[in-house]
Amino acid sequence: MFIAMNRFRVNPQRVDEFEKLWLERETHLQGLPGFVEFHMLRGPEEEDHVLYASHTIWQTRADFEAWTHSEAFRAAHANAGQSRREGLYLGPPKFEGFEVIQTIGGD
Repeated sequence: MFIAMNRFRVNPQRVDEFEKLWLERETHLQGLPGFVEFHMLRGPEEEDHVLYASHTIWQTRADFEAWTHSEAFRAAHANAGQSRREGLYLGPPKFEGFEVIQTIGGD
């Protein structure tokens, strides 16, 4: 498995706007080869930002990379830069990719 994460530092005065944007956007993920699931995570609040992370799980790194070159990826990210220019985000998102080396399930 492969986990792809983007961390976002969001202007604290615009948290509601950020969450609405993500909750209402079309992800274009369902039905893609290797896609398992997506999570948007809200993290700690600092003085100048609230930390969020998008978290997608893929069957393989190759599945994730294929998605990043797809029409579905372009459609899902068509308006991403516009919000950053308007001061919603404090800087660009930070990508982190992880190969899963161990999984422990619950009962």
